[in-house]
Amino acid sequence: EVQLLESGGGLVQAGGSLRLSCAASGFTFDDYSIGWFRQAPGKEREGVSCTGNSLGIYYADSVKGRFTVSRDNAKSTLYLQMTNLKPEDTAVYYCAAAPGSVVASEVCRYIRAVGFSGQGTQVTVSS
Repeated sequence: EVQLLESGGGLVQAGGSLRLSCAASGFTFDDYSIGWFRQAPGKEREGVSCTGNSLGIYYADSVKGRFTVSRDNAKSTLYLQMTNLKPEDTAVYYCAAAPGSVVASEVCRYIRAVGFSGQGTQVTVSS
């Protein structure tokens, strides 16, 4: 059974940092594109940062310079280091994956179209 389990969310003040983790199981992690998405109340789910393995990394403009994604294929784990958090970063953050490697410019769209996600972890940034 494929599974993605997110952790690390919480309540933080504006300007603070959090590190999210996504532990994957049930599939060959190395062979998948994977990324982070978020959904705020009343808004559509959006791609935050995605990686097609060796084909580069996508970051949404709103998080460039503040968020860093990394993957540890040996541990089948994806991370999202978030710094200088803003109230508008408040959302449920989801990890999602899809088979294959996709170039950075298309990877989040691809994962959203054909992939599967975890249950999410809440991030709340207070002003």
